[in-house]
Amino acid sequence: MRGAAFIEVSEVSKSFRAGATRREVIHDVTLSVERGEFLSVIGSMGCGKSTLLAILAGLVAPDSGRVVIGGQPLAGIRKDVAVVFQNYSLLPWLSALENVRLAIGAAFPDWPRRRQRAQAEQYLQMVGLGNAMGRRPAQLSGGMRQRVAIARAFATEPEVLFLDEPFGALDAMTRGTLQQELVTLCSAVDRPVTTVMITNNVDEAILLSDRIVPMTRGPRATLGQAEVVDLPKPRTAAGLLRHDDADRVRGRVVAHLTSAYTRAAPASGTRPRPPACEARP
Repeated sequence: MRGAAFIEVSEVSKSFRAGATRREVIHDVTLSVERGEFLSVIGSMGCGKSTLLAILAGLVAPDSGRVVIGGQPLAGIRKDVAVVFQNYSLLPWLSALENVRLAIGAAFPDWPRRRQRAQAEQYLQMVGLGNAMGRRPAQLSGGMRQRVAIARAFATEPEVLFLDEPFGALDAMTRGTLQQELVTLCSAVDRPVTTVMITNNVDEAILLSDRIVPMTRGPRATLGQAEVVDLPKPRTAAGLLRHDDADRVRGRVVAHLTSAYTRAAPASGTRPRPPACEARP
C-alpha cells in the first residue's frame, strides 16, 4: 500500500505560443510521489518531459492545475529543491569548488564561508573530484562537469531532487559510472531525497527508480500507468542484465510506452513510428 503523497500534481496542462497559434505540450497531467521515492518519467524525445519537470521545479507556471509539495502549493522555486540539468549549468568563470560553494551559500546563507567550503569539498570528494576542485568547467570533461553538477545538487541537502536527463549527453561508459555514483549518493545521505527524473532510457529508469511512469507522445502529452520496480537496492547495471524480474519490468515498461504512444497517435493514413526510447544504457 502506498503512503501519503509528498508531491501532488493535479490536472496540470501547459501550452506555448508558436506564431499565431498555441501548442498544448502537456494536458491534464496528474501524478503523486511519496516522500523519499525515486520516480522516473520516461518517454520519447520531445514529448514534454522537460516541460513537466520545469513545472514541478517551479521554473515554469502551468496554465491550469496545481502542484503541491509537502502540503504547500508551489509558487515559484523552493529553497529545498535542487535540479540537475543535462547541460551542467555551471558558471564558466568559477572553479568546480566555487560552483558548488556558491550553491551552498544560497541554500545556507548563515553558514560561515569556511563551513560552505568544507561542505563543497566533501561532496566533490564523494563524486571523485578531489583532485580537480580548482579547475574551471572548460578544463573538465563532460563527465566531470556532470559530477560537479551532481555534487552541487546534493551539497545543498535538498528535500527534493529533479533530474532532467542528467546523463543524456554522455558516452555509455561515463553514463554508467555516473549512474552508479548517483545510486551511491542516494543511499549515502542521512535522509531520503524525494527524486523525480526524466529520461528516455528504460534501463536507466529500472536501475534507479522505485516507480516508472510512461509519458505519451506530444502534443497534449499525458501520463500513462505507473510500473513499480520492486527490485532490491542498491542495483547494478550488470546485475539487472541477468535478473529475470528486471526483464519482466523492462518488458512491461516498453509495453506501457508502446500502448501510450499508440493511444496518442493521430488518426491518419500513415503508420506512426515507435517511441524513440533506449532499451539499453
